[in-house]
Amino acid sequence: MMDTYKFRYAEAADVGLILEFIRDLATYEKMSDQVVATEDLLREWIFEKKKAEVIFALEEGKEVGFALFFHNFSTFLGRSGIYLEDLFVKVEHRGKGYGKALLRQLARIALERGCGRLEWCCLDWNQPSIDFYLSLKAEPLSDWTIYRLTGNTLRQMAE
Repeated sequence: MMDTYKFRYAEAADVGLILEFIRDLATYEKMSDQVVATEDLLREWIFEKKKAEVIFALEEGKEVGFALFFHNFSTFLGRSGIYLEDLFVKVEHRGKGYGKALLRQLARIALERGCGRLEWCCLDWNQPSIDFYLSLKAEPLSDWTIYRLTGNTLRQMAE
């Protein structure tokens, strides 16, 4: 059944659509105020600097879901992995298997590229997504905490 799903890699002309998906995800996550990305920034970082990739899930040729990902590296495994930054399926297309299909496609990409793992983060309050990931046998890493430097704190650290 999964073979019936269609995907395509994003192209530079898709930056507006990518930004639309990012904003939809931010709205869902109650974080719209944090989106400062622009089409120009996405074009530069995804397509010119090639720091991330995007695939779309298609229904009858229309983009209904997206995954934005990039390579990370595991020193313990001695190889790259894929880090899934964003996964989002439009509300009206949920329950049709697109989220699982996107993750399957990312798993295929990871294996084709010789990657050692596929990983991502999920907000603690997002129980529907947590339940979904657990149903796929994804393992939560409860013994790790994410740390982040941004904005002024990042600048201060660099000084």
